[in-house]
Amino acid sequence: MTYGRRLLVALVLIAWPVAAGAKDLIETPARQAILIEHASGTVLFAKDAEVAMPPSSMSKLMTLYMLFERLSDGRLGLEDNFKVSEKAWRMGGSKMFVEVGHEVKIEDLIRGIVVQSGNDACIVVAEGIAGSEKAFAELMNRRGREIGLLDSNFVNASGWPHPDHVMSARDLALLARRLIDEFPQYYHYFQEKTFTFANIRQGNRNPLLYKDIGADGLKTGHTEAAGFGLVASAIRDGRRLTLVVNGLDSVNQRSRESERLLNWGFREFGSYALFAAGAVVEEASVWLGDEDVVPLVVEQPVDIIMARRARKDLKVSVHYASPVPAPISKGQPLATLRVAAPGLVTVERPLLAGSDVGQLGVFGRLGAAIEYLLFGGVSP
Repeated sequence: MTYGRRLLVALVLIAWPVAAGAKDLIETPARQAILIEHASGTVLFAKDAEVAMPPSSMSKLMTLYMLFERLSDGRLGLEDNFKVSEKAWRMGGSKMFVEVGHEVKIEDLIRGIVVQSGNDACIVVAEGIAGSEKAFAELMNRRGREIGLLDSNFVNASGWPHPDHVMSARDLALLARRLIDEFPQYYHYFQEKTFTFANIRQGNRNPLLYKDIGADGLKTGHTEAAGFGLVASAIRDGRRLTLVVNGLDSVNQRSRESERLLNWGFREFGSYALFAAGAVVEEASVWLGDEDVVPLVVEQPVDIIMARRARKDLKVSVHYASPVPAPISKGQPLATLRVAAPGLVTVERPLLAGSDVGQLGVFGRLGAAIEYLLFGGVSP
């Protein structure tokens, strides 16, 4: 492994903390699975999540990501049209039923991919953006590496079975997270339950959209080699979880297992706000300052995702060399906050000086030195 890839792996791992108490809490018949808390990326559950697997139509999310980027930056518009080639028209599997030689509006192609899982629509998009599906796959691979998809390789735009077309559950979860965060203006397409094109009405295959569990996306997949899979996301009480499962045996098992894992995640894990941005965590003693103490504050909020049963074992500590010598500038790093719990990778955050502290004058420093010699400590 090259140094650059090792560094990229390290950065991605840092971005995927594991929730306290998450290990061995649940089993699943899925061959691969990952469940994350969306806001922080905290992993609540994972099973072979870094194994490169056949992603089937779930890899259409990368085709959509490529399209949404170009819509977002103005290179394309929803009202623009792409022409249908004979290759797209002849494509098998799930179809939007585009007609060769016709031009199709991009917004319809989005719905054709999201709702109808159209393989033909994916080829139309690929050829419209890159000229050919092969060239588009090369763009997908390049962009995938740039955004941290470490276990993915794209051969086509649709997820059509190919031994070299692979993704991991972790990569799919990362991609779903980016789609939701970077393109909120287009996320509503994933919630649509039906779409009619060429007088053919088709329903969204995502089973969770038809259940009252807060689900609002993203994409199903199925091939003989991959089994039944789903990238799903749901939000309850302002908290979003994202799930990837693959390798299930049937449509019914995919529906039941996805609902069960999401319900489990919302039930068993909580988000705990320990400190707000700018909160004073502790006061540090000051040596030779015009103030005896300086507040230690966190710059960013400190929120922890953990199994509810692990909360009682949570430990918070502050580490610094005491006393802190003056002068001290507001915002100066002075200490480290550590948050630990069983099964949680220790969280560390810098603590900054909450105010300026000046240094005592010559006589003040002399008096403090004498006091230290006489009493062996810093005055309270």
